[in-house]
Order: sequence, then structure tokens, then C-alpha cells
Amino acid sequence: MKSILVFLMGLLFFSCNQTKTQPTMNKKIVIAHRGASGYLPEHTMESKTMAFAMNPDFIEQDLVLSKDNVPIVIHDIYLDDVTDVAIKFPLRKRKDNRFYVIDFTFEELQTLAVSERFNRETGKQVYPNRFPKGKGNFKLHSFQQEIELIQGLNKSIGKNIGIYPEIKEPEFHQKEGKKLTEIVLKILDDYGYKTKKDNCILQCFDAEELERIRKELKSELFLVQLMEFPKDAEKLSHFATYSDGIGPWYKQILLKKNDGKFTFTSLVTDAHNLGLKVHPYTFRADVLDEFSSFEEMMQTLLINANVDGAFTDFPDKVSSFLKKKNSH
Repeated sequence: MKSILVFLMGLLFFSCNQTKTQPTMNKKIVIAHRGASGYLPEHTMESKTMAFAMNPDFIEQDLVLSKDNVPIVIHDIYLDDVTDVAIKFPLRKRKDNRFYVIDFTFEELQTLAVSERFNRETGKQVYPNRFPKGKGNFKLHSFQQEIELIQGLNKSIGKNIGIYPEIKEPEFHQKEGKKLTEIVLKILDDYGYKTKKDNCILQCFDAEELERIRKELKSELFLVQLMEFPKDAEKLSHFATYSDGIGPWYKQILLKKNDGKFTFTSLVTDAHNLGLKVHPYTFRADVLDEFSSFEEMMQTLLINANVDGAFTDFPDKVSSFLKKKNSH
């Protein structure tokens, strides 16, 4: 009960008198990565509500199909590092000892307790200073349920926060006889997300699938090609034939630090020259790596490297940083 009060208080504190009426790609955007996942278990409705209260431009949804073809908002095709599936359904694992979303019906999935991400071998929490593992009463939910939450809050509060869904592991789904992409596109269409004018960005790591979405399935949505490997930078010209932006790992933008200053690869400039927006992942205030502070990370990537937006577990911090920069 206390957690619900926190969300409501946050919603009132962050959202009152802050309105958004038109989506825009002409400013630096804040993407709530798996919701407000720096504060609450990722991809829970509570995390998405808290993210909404922090006034980002978009809220992300990773999508995996259930056994009965319901798109579930969860980061992986597996269940055993964010839920208690191994306790509730110990006999349902596959030969690789993993528990798959696709082997459970939506009704079964909703019986699972969602937790802060943990190492399934050791049981230890991945981010030790975040919401305590095993606490609270968090559940999995469908893509439709999340869309209705975000659209409902947009209506009741007078905002226009967008959605940023990702097609997860399309090849895996196809091998399982599932049409994840087609199901997701149908749901998006049903809820009014059809063209670049609508407040939706669709993303995927699988380049063949994203190209198919544009060319074969004739989607007119804003498409972002996610990038994972350095060699992906060599494919920018091809990416530009079907996508509107790229989502690289932020380390693909950095070269090294000399005399206290970072130097950069040509990725952002090359993408901009091709008309592509650049939304790197993931800005985490509790995982700084080569940065001395989160402030330095934001300044280096958002301002100095001139990216167009950021996936972040801490949307409030990135929004606050950009607001200060815009006020100067």
C-alpha cells in the first residue's frame, strides 16, 4: 500500500501543471528505459506510472509473446531472472534449464511475482542499491494494458507522452511459429499508432526484421534500428533506407578520454548526415563506468556528442539536466 501512495504522490508532484500536446523529434528526447527502472522493478505498471510522473517524452516497452499470443512487457524471452517462476512452476523449464515466456499463458504469467532483476545462479540483485529484491507486489502485464495506462494518463493529465516498443527476438518467435511483429503492429494500429505523426517509435535489434516492417509490412511508423556491435556502424547507409534513427550502445560513440575530455567516433555525425536520429542506451546513474559522475555522462553524450535523446533508467535526472541546459 505504501508503494501505491509513493506513485500517486510522485504523479501529483511531477505532473501537475506540466502539459505536452504535440510529439516532437526536433529536440533531445528522454526515453524511460523499462519505465523508471532505477527506482522500481523494470517493466512493471508501477515503474511505468512513476516514469510517466517524471515527464519523459517516451516510455519503453520490450515485447515477448505468451503461449496464447499476448504480447507481454518484459525485457527477455526468459522469466527466471525477474520473476519467481522457478518456485511456482519448477517443472516447466526447458532442456537448457531456462523458463520461457512463450511456454506460459497470459493467465499463468499473471500469477508470477515480479522482482528487481537478479542473477538466477546466485540469487543476488544485479543493481544492489535499487528497490529491494523480493519486496512489493509486482506483476507482469500485457502491451495493451500498458498502452491503456499511458493513454489514460495522457487524457486525464493533459500530456502526450509517447510509447517506444521493441520487437524482441523476432527470429526466436518465428522458429516457435509465432508472429510477434504482426501482432504488435495490429495492436499499435488498433490504438491509433499508425504513422510518424503518432507518438510512437518502434525499435528492433534485428535489422532484417526492421527492414521487413518498413518494406514488406508497409509500416509508416518512426523506426529505430538498434545497434549492438561496432561493425553495425558500417551499415548506416543501409539502415537509412528503411529506418528513421539508430539506437547504439553509448560506448559506440566514445573513443577515449584525453586531458579530461572525451573524444568521439564519427557515428553521430555520420548518422545525422544520413538524416538519422541517434538515441543511445543506457544512461544509468548507478553504473558510471568511465564517467566520474552522471552529470559528466549526460554532458558528454547529450551535449558534447550531440545525440538526439537517451534511454535512461533515471528519467527524472535526465529531464532535469536537459531542462537546466535549455534554460541557459
